[in-house]
Amino acid sequence: MPKYLPLALFLLLFFALDFYVFQGFKLLIKKWLPAYANWFHILYWAIPLGLILFLVLYSLFSESPAKNIVQMWTGSVLFGLFVSKVFWLLFMLLDDVVRLVKYSGTSSSSTESTINAISRSEFIVTSGALVAGTVFGTLLYGMLKGAHNYQVHNKTLKLKNLPSAFKGFKIVQISDVHSGSFWSKDGVSRGIQMILDQKPDVIFFTGDLVNSRSDEFLGFKDMFGKLQAPHGVYSVLGNHDYGDYSQWPDKNGVTKEQNLQQLKDHHSDMGWNLLINENKVIEKDGDKLAILGVENWSAHRRFPKYGNLSEAYAGIEDVENKLLLSHDPSHWRAEVLKSYPAIDAMFAGHTHGMQFGIDTKYYKWSPVKYTYPEWADLYEENGQYLYVNRGFGYLGYPGRVGFLPEITVFELETA
Repeated sequence: MPKYLPLALFLLLFFALDFYVFQGFKLLIKKWLPAYANWFHILYWAIPLGLILFLVLYSLFSESPAKNIVQMWTGSVLFGLFVSKVFWLLFMLLDDVVRLVKYSGTSSSSTESTINAISRSEFIVTSGALVAGTVFGTLLYGMLKGAHNYQVHNKTLKLKNLPSAFKGFKIVQISDVHSGSFWSKDGVSRGIQMILDQKPDVIFFTGDLVNSRSDEFLGFKDMFGKLQAPHGVYSVLGNHDYGDYSQWPDKNGVTKEQNLQQLKDHHSDMGWNLLINENKVIEKDGDKLAILGVENWSAHRRFPKYGNLSEAYAGIEDVENKLLLSHDPSHWRAEVLKSYPAIDAMFAGHTHGMQFGIDTKYYKWSPVKYTYPEWADLYEENGQYLYVNRGFGYLGYPGRVGFLPEITVFELETA
């Protein structure tokens, strides 16, 4: 497949859709603002064409440090326009179908029925425009306000035979930082302070520190380095941390192996305990709690299986309570539930709640639920828990609608 064929097909689809929706746009402008119709017609086409031209030229010629952020925002606005016009298109198709059914097989119609048809047509097209505007406004609001609107979720985990020393023990989990997508350092700083305000005994980070490159994290390393807790910070790698989605060596000659080592060094430099298929035992007043961490392990073919839970489990068989950090929630059902009944709880991320959906106390929905049976919040089966964190950052679309960025606070109790 030629390199630019997917882009060419997308642009063809984009402008075909745009041309169809333009017919409805002209109808509304002719009715409401006839004196300015030509100006609005020009503006209709100038916005997408200008954004596309800017995105292409900026990508080819800019060397700005903020290049990725500018590309992400421009692309997201274009995507928002596309999605919004798809909704408008659906209403226009409905209008065309109604008119086709009405007039097929009819040789003539009265003036009154024609007026009613025109009125109905205007109503349907106007409704489509309102829905499209609402969709675009929602996506824009999710970028401006949702991206860093961190939510604290408090959960209680009741573990069998939990030692008295760990009763009330407080764990904070964050996941999916994706530092290469951050566009507001002030927003991130507020989120870091919110984590510290929880005064956790221990902090878990469940993968995806970056999108692909270790240097994405450099501008945020000092901020995240502030995350410390009396019993330490424990972390694992996610699928994006390995650099699998970039070309190596890069223009500076950095190899994929060097990039991964630099990312591991970031964890070490901050004093985080990066668990590479291994475990650590926390001791408190003579009692023990085992923390296991594995590399990315997914039941889905398109994500890597680097993790080795048997290695991580070795040596802690006699520790009563075991907590597992594993980035991909599909690991829980595919391996943990089947073969490791002594693991009390697994902490994961990865899905982000797809950064879009309905997230209330009584009802949750996101498109990601059709791919992952466990995709957000707390799950329990046969006395074993899984918690899927909604993520601290964002990827692709630089915002969140419904599924806001999450800081999870767990308190351990005896079952």
